[in-house]
Amino acid sequence: MVARITRHVARYLLTIVLSSLLIFFLLRIIPGDPAEIALGVNASEELLALKRAELGTDRPLLTQYVEWIVGLVTGNFGTSLTSGADISPLVADRLQVSLVLVVCGLAVSLAVAIPLGTWAAYRSRHTDGHLITAASQLGIAIPSFLAGILLVSLFAVKLGWLPANGWVPPAVNPTQFFLRLILPVCALSAVQGAIMTRYVRSAVLDILREDFMRTARAAGKTHWQALTRHGLRNAALPVVTVAGLQLAGLIVGAVVIERVFVLPGLGSMLLDAVINRDLPVVQTIVMILVAITLVVNMAVDIAYLLLDPRMRTR
Repeated sequence: MVARITRHVARYLLTIVLSSLLIFFLLRIIPGDPAEIALGVNASEELLALKRAELGTDRPLLTQYVEWIVGLVTGNFGTSLTSGADISPLVADRLQVSLVLVVCGLAVSLAVAIPLGTWAAYRSRHTDGHLITAASQLGIAIPSFLAGILLVSLFAVKLGWLPANGWVPPAVNPTQFFLRLILPVCALSAVQGAIMTRYVRSAVLDILREDFMRTARAAGKTHWQALTRHGLRNAALPVVTVAGLQLAGLIVGAVVIERVFVLPGLGSMLLDAVINRDLPVVQTIVMILVAITLVVNMAVDIAYLLLDPRMRTR
């Protein structure tokens, strides 16, 4: 199994390298001179030449790529074209906000989807099982940004129970941090929780039809006892895979949610950098998001090996 895990790690490391090459060279194809963007279209050629030397854009592309990768590995992400500030502390602060939002969104999605999906499968022929299935289908149809707007309209504007937007670090005010996190996490996890509920229901339904479940029933266990003791672990295999894939969807959805709730995360920073054509910031944030997604997928593959003994012997 160690050799299999090593191959997984090597494959994902190669994918990260190829992704970095693709991101770097695709962004260089976009028209526009970074020095001209930083100084303006009326800057003289002498000032542009000095700025290119300062930014390093006058050097060969391969040299620029190697310097960028070394900077990423060592934590030196470069300098913003628009503000002239060091990107590293800015990305570190914004990354904390995005990670809190995404991790909480995934936790809420799983906390809702696992019991609801299991119950919907267990009660698939009853009214409550059909109602859960219909509610999950409705949740899939609602975009996360629309869910955020509806939640703000109801709980912040009409009822006044929760703040509408903004961010307060937990070290400054833990209560306000929690209150301002509720609506964005609910909006982000609504769609993902509905999708996960459908997958959990499907996985549990498949397990209920297996021979070992009938054997457990014949041995004297109730339907629910057989499911909880023997079925849920087997149903967890596809759910773990889907949860890893859904995490990538949460990262993308967080970009929109951060805009709706005015959260200072990586998504907001990326959109501002795209608008301002700040290439160093754009390529750094995109690379970080790609790396996080690939690391999560690698962790899912390794977890699949640990959960399923059949995968270790193939």
